[in-house]
Amino acid sequence: MTCSTVGRRVLITGGTGSFGQTMVRRLLDRDVAEVRVLSRDEAKQDVMRRTLADDRVSYHLGDIRDLDSVLRATRGVDFVFHAAALKQVPSCEFFPLEAFRTNVVGSANVIEAADRHGVGSVVMLSTDKAVHPVSAMGMSKGMMEKLAQAHARGGSGGATVVSCVRYGNVMYSRGSVIPIFIEQIKAGVVPTVTDPDMTRFMMSLADSVELVEHAFQHARAGDIFVRKAGACTVGDLVVALCQLFDVPPKYDVIGVRHGEKQFETMASREELARAEDFGDFYRLPVDARRLSYASYVTEGRIGLPALPELSSATARRLDVPEIVELLLTLPQVRAELALCDPALAR
Repeated sequence: MTCSTVGRRVLITGGTGSFGQTMVRRLLDRDVAEVRVLSRDEAKQDVMRRTLADDRVSYHLGDIRDLDSVLRATRGVDFVFHAAALKQVPSCEFFPLEAFRTNVVGSANVIEAADRHGVGSVVMLSTDKAVHPVSAMGMSKGMMEKLAQAHARGGSGGATVVSCVRYGNVMYSRGSVIPIFIEQIKAGVVPTVTDPDMTRFMMSLADSVELVEHAFQHARAGDIFVRKAGACTVGDLVVALCQLFDVPPKYDVIGVRHGEKQFETMASREELARAEDFGDFYRLPVDARRLSYASYVTEGRIGLPALPELSSATARRLDVPEIVELLLTLPQVRAELALCDPALAR
């Protein structure tokens, strides 16, 4: 499926978040007819309204947990980017039912509303934490992916294509560690890390939007797209930030929090066995076989090749200079450096 948003109406759930705001601006640059922002936060919507000052953006107050509010926002829409979610791993560990209601039931409502209104394409934002999940957040996102795949297998004949993308850590997104580390450094506090040897995939907001747009342009029903991102240790990330802000490279180790893993997996070996390589991306197609029975035995699949997983422990490791270079591509980091000393912003 190849899609163009020129002259089209696009809905972004969770549109006041980091991804949503970036995507709204990208769409406005491309002569979209209308961008609808669906979120629960009226204060953030008001800030966006005054900041963007663009009549092509309309703001819908609602909650994806409520099907009626999603149906109202989706009416007349051509495409949907589904970014609304509960994302904080420790919070979801303490309130797993809330993670389920938002990330699973809410996502089901988005699919249902898109189906009812004949939306052309829905791209749903997932996470590497959905692979081999140990946290409630990862499990709920994994279930969201299963909803998209089940929709593809449904055979309803509908026009709506539902696909997913998986992110690693989106650098400087709301609630991510980089703004916290910078806040600590600027306050003269030694940064606190859970485990310096913990590894994570690193993506800029621009990279994450590019991944979504790739899915939007190329998705077939049930596809999951992942980016071949580099990874780094949390310790090296802090050292790189300390170098940028010209402070001693120190950190305090506070221990692993609820639901956290030593490394994340972007794609399992089973998924990679049937993946399609797009250069910078992998397409992980849905297993579209139906449940079929012969002599009381479910048919299986023989001879899957043994491939390594795409994990942050085995991915290309970014060293400190590479992390510094990547951090300097982030406008927010350059702005923070300029506030401290214009010379640091380079």
